[in-house]
Amino acid sequence: MLLVTGATGNIGRALLGEVRARGAGWPVRGLTRDAARAAFPAGVEAVEGDLAEPESVKRALDGVRSLFLLSRLGPDAEILTAARAAGVEHVVLVSSITALTHPHLGPARENLRVERLVKDSGLAWTILRPTQFASNSLMWAEAIRAGETVRAPYADTGLPTIHPADIASVARVALTEPGHRGRTYALTGPKPVSARHQVEAVAAAVGRDVPFAEISRQEAYAQMVAVFGDEAADAVLDVTGGDVNDELLAVRDTVARITGVPARPFRQWATENAGLFR
Repeated sequence: MLLVTGATGNIGRALLGEVRARGAGWPVRGLTRDAARAAFPAGVEAVEGDLAEPESVKRALDGVRSLFLLSRLGPDAEILTAARAAGVEHVVLVSSITALTHPHLGPARENLRVERLVKDSGLAWTILRPTQFASNSLMWAEAIRAGETVRAPYADTGLPTIHPADIASVARVALTEPGHRGRTYALTGPKPVSARHQVEAVAAAVGRDVPFAEISRQEAYAQMVAVFGDEAADAVLDVTGGDVNDELLAVRDTVARITGVPARPFRQWATENAGLFR
């Protein structure tokens, strides 16, 4: 039995579909706060629980041998302890490429802390370190639907943005096929794509012009600090253009190498999700 946490999210939902389609008969269970509203693929068992309350997850862990874990949604040490007590053998953790590229930043330090917890848990492990998600562009959806100008800093800094379904594809392989335990995988999309080009791709997908304007770091920080807090706002601005480095900008072939299928371009994500911007 395989348990997917974050099962209604961008990665989790895609992973459930991947396992059902290509998981070689693995039974799969999705963790959700509301099983009645989960709408999982046919054959997926919905189990209610909340990572913020590890006691609620114990029932979902019954009979599970492999766990897909999104970090920092609850007390990770307690969740891993409960997993080991339940007989889980292998955990696939979603961390962040910033653990490699910007380990000095607060959010990256937190991801490294959870990676260490996983490695010290007594479970076999695989760690995924994806770069910026294509779905992060949903932060512009409200403005685009309203016909307003999208405003973003570092307009022409291109990061190798990854489709969440590619993270799911790598996770499915790591969870259901041999040879991936004890490995850490940095994951990227197939090429760099800037904020300006992302907006252009969304505009093409929705079939109308979307105005775009570059703003300063100071302007962006003023908008972000109320949502993310001081440290996280600065960290996001550093890794989206203010303090990039070769490791962050590098395009990696990990998705194709692990799954046998090329990583999906941002324009594909934009086309698949055009309805969210209309």
